[in-house]
Amino acid sequence: MGASPQFQLCLVGGTFDRLHAGHRLLLHAACRAAARIEVHLTNDSMADQKSVNMQSFETRRDEVLNWVASNAPTRVSVHELIDHHGPAPTHRKADAIVATPETKAECDRINERRIANGLDPLHIVEVAHLTDVGGDIISSSRIRNGMVDVDGHPWFSPEWEGRVLRMHPRAEPELKTPMGTLYQGPESTPEVAMMAALEDIDTSQTILIAVGDVTVSTLLALDIVPDMGFIDGQTKRTALAVDEQVDLSPFTHVMEVPNPAGVLTPELKEVIFEAAQLEEPTVIVVDGEEDLAPLYIHLHVPLHAVVLYGQPGVGVVAQPSSLKTKARCRRLLELFEVV
Repeated sequence: MGASPQFQLCLVGGTFDRLHAGHRLLLHAACRAAARIEVHLTNDSMADQKSVNMQSFETRRDEVLNWVASNAPTRVSVHELIDHHGPAPTHRKADAIVATPETKAECDRINERRIANGLDPLHIVEVAHLTDVGGDIISSSRIRNGMVDVDGHPWFSPEWEGRVLRMHPRAEPELKTPMGTLYQGPESTPEVAMMAALEDIDTSQTILIAVGDVTVSTLLALDIVPDMGFIDGQTKRTALAVDEQVDLSPFTHVMEVPNPAGVLTPELKEVIFEAAQLEEPTVIVVDGEEDLAPLYIHLHVPLHAVVLYGQPGVGVVAQPSSLKTKARCRRLLELFEVV
């Protein structure tokens, strides 16, 4: 039997974007400390001031409620936070509040307001940050930036660093299944499918990544320069004529990298990592093939990136770099042969 909770009601406040291991640690600490817990989630307008690509209030609330259902179904309630301190300065039933090292000062300010309101200060339950395998703090911002998953594990396995990954036949069936949404259109007029895809993408809030010569050329013809483009001078594994080759002039940076067919090279990984840090449009000219490049791209770009690539004879696929997509890419790469 565990010890009885020390407090009656503990307050927990935050954005809780992409519920991760650090959030779960915070919630567990509150449940150990108090008989009842109130979780106050920032509303959409507050959350959107922090960063682009925040999950909606409803999504964040649902993720917390899923945790509650599995861990403390009768003790936790979830509320919408519409201002910085919420009900904490005037809450008459609360006697504790959870804080991380960077939010403790805010909790001290809440207690100053409580004392001014004639209330007892809240006991501050301080919870240390959770770190990932690299020693960095697990945070929603690092997850949004595509650096780690919700448990703090890197998307790109350390075992793959500096190694060539060769496609294994066991990965082929899943590789043939498009990840993302397929937009159909005539092969002779690829802009039809591309325009349909772009209608569903807010390009002002999205890192747009195009893979394939036809895909890049089609975007350029529509006066859209992708943030990153990957070309290999071929279409359907046939070399393009000189007058059909992609115009590189709209791109600020041009990088070249070797990547033979059927493999993923360390050089390709490094170029993708470097290009992801640049703010100007970058094109990567691949000596070999770029067909498998999306597997590496998704593991190195933020969650608000979308990868576009052609489906020969069918149209174009738009592939958001979501947690689900990243997990699938990592799982596929685990089927590859490390050489």
